Amino acid sequence: MSPPSATMTSPSPQTNGSPDTTVKAPLEPGLTSAQAKVQMPNFPGPPTFTSKYEERDYLKGRLACAFRIFGKYGFDEGVAGHITLRDPVEPHTFWVNPFGVAFSLIKTSDLIRVDYEAQILEGGEVRLLNAAAFMIHAAIHKARPDVLCAAHSHSIYGRSFCALGRPLDIITQDSCAFHNDHALYTSFNGIVLAEKEGLDIASALGTHKAALLQNHGLLTVGRTVESAVFWFVSLEKCCHAQLMADAAAGGRGQETKKIGDAEAAFTWKTVGTERAGWFSAKPLFDVVERECGGDFFGSN
Repeated sequence: MSPPSATMTSPSPQTNGSPDTTVKAPLEPGLTSAQAKVQMPNFPGPPTFTSKYEERDYLKGRLACAFRIFGKYGFDEGVAGHITLRDPVEPHTFWVNPFGVAFSLIKTSDLIRVDYEAQILEGGEVRLLNAAAFMIHAAIHKARPDVLCAAHSHSIYGRSFCALGRPLDIITQDSCAFHNDHALYTSFNGIVLAEKEGLDIASALGTHKAALLQNHGLLTVGRTVESAVFWFVSLEKCCHAQLMADAAAGGRGQETKKIGDAEAAFTWKTVGTERAGWFSAKPLFDVVERECGGDFFGSN
């Protein structure tokens, strides 16, 4: 789902997401605010906290819910896949899923916290750290202090598209979120067990929100858990759409119609911002919270 073209609000400190300053999504070129037929309402932003420990508890709940979303969408493949969360109390550490625990069963009490030396500092009963998860995510969190959350899994359409070794074509409105905002990592050296491979992936990602890992799968990052998750879900669907569109066009001896750079750049301002990612993820999290009944909170 693409976010509405709307006036959105950024939370002020200690307001738990209540409106403060407004940020307006762009109008269509040549259209003034006075000419716009519908004026959209203000939207809340992520909650803010006065206590870093309170923030940690909240974010761990969002991370556990993120795994339930990945499980619901079938993004699990055996024990592969991982989502990490930078710890707000000790930012040089991060939370990650324990190796071998199913996405659809993960609770906040299962999550493990590790440092940049791969030492497990705390967590649930299963304290197994996926080496590939550590190598990739530690490198990203160190290289990108703006990133709160990073997500990677071997989703079927993402890994299929990544076998092509090419960037995404901008052929749909949704794909505009990744216009000039995704990278292609063109190396594959097996399971990421070496520090250099993780560093190379982080370098290829650069300042973008997503990377296509050739012969491997998708990687997305965000300043919130929600945005990182939505970018992954959306990128997976964009890969699916392009695979189908390319096949349909090729069968007719044609090519897909690409969106122009100017139009894609303009559309990115509505669908590709960090706030757009956070807001677009809200329905995903709301549905899973309702379906799980908060089961992902607490202990096993």
